[in-house]
Amino acid sequence: MARQLESDRILFGAVVILVLFGALMVFSASAVLASERFGNSYHFLIRQVLWAVVGLAVMVGMMHLDYRRLANPRLVFPALGLQLILLVVVLFADRAHNAHRWLHLGPMNFQPSELTKLVLVVFLAYFLRLRQGAVNDWKHTLLPVGLVAGASVALVVKEPDFGTSLALVLVVAAMLFAAGMRLGHFALGILAAAPALYLLILYSPYRYRRWLAFLDPYSDPLGKGFQIIQSFIAVGTGGIDGLGLMEGKQKLFYLPEPHTDFIFAVISEELGFIGAVLVLGLFGVILWRGLRAASGCGDKFGRLLAVGLTVMLVGQALVNVSVVLGLLPTKGIPLPFVSYGGSSLLMSLIAVGILLNISQHSS
Repeated sequence: MARQLESDRILFGAVVILVLFGALMVFSASAVLASERFGNSYHFLIRQVLWAVVGLAVMVGMMHLDYRRLANPRLVFPALGLQLILLVVVLFADRAHNAHRWLHLGPMNFQPSELTKLVLVVFLAYFLRLRQGAVNDWKHTLLPVGLVAGASVALVVKEPDFGTSLALVLVVAAMLFAAGMRLGHFALGILAAAPALYLLILYSPYRYRRWLAFLDPYSDPLGKGFQIIQSFIAVGTGGIDGLGLMEGKQKLFYLPEPHTDFIFAVISEELGFIGAVLVLGLFGVILWRGLRAASGCGDKFGRLLAVGLTVMLVGQALVNVSVVLGLLPTKGIPLPFVSYGGSSLLMSLIAVGILLNISQHSS
């Protein structure tokens, strides 16, 4: 008798808690700002809840779609081409916050780089499964992976969105490692990327200023160092148990974009060290259950897919929290499930839906 398929309830519960908690914190972080900008303190909350409902519905749908159906070249390559086209098209879209990151589709905004993360994971899982046993073949494996991933990363950097490009690099590196790439090749890749990274920082005025602000934010406290200093104040003010929900002060026009990139600072201020650790703990649960699904999966495609999706979610969270705590230079990257943003929330929930389906087939 075939065993009954059951999804990972722990993973499901952790994600739902993060989504509901995220909606609550979006309201707390944005109510005053929304009232000032739109005359409606519920403006951002309503949009976040609508995206959450759609995303959770799609997640449940993906739970019931056999992940092995994604390993289809008639799906993988058109999706890969589409995301590359969207990354080019968005460069000609109107600028917002000094970047070309969003396509405006009527009342909605869509961020193609969020789709890129998901499509790149599926492509790499499919391609590396085909090349199993020859992962270290430069000509037939590493070169094609480098060209596809490099093109995607370069277009995201061009937007500019250095944070998402860093998250993409983490995902690619993790999947290549899981596929069996030798450590020596990683070292060569780092050496090859170092000059490009140096030039990207040195010859981009805004990136260079952010790097200097990262090294010493107090050298320009009212300029490039302002955002991270306000984040430090929010995190430090929270103490052990925080000031209380809705009681934070830094979100009141001190901390820029408190409901998006720096929502973890608001959490730390209002719910303190305890609240921050609980959020990190939930991402730890996602890491644990995602890798557990990968290790129990019986086929190479499913294992690589689970690893990629898990690193995609947890790696982005790690980058976001590191920025808030001053461990990385300031960059615009949301906290998955928690930050305001429809594209990020939808793609993250689709990723979880696929992970949950993989968990059904794991031993």
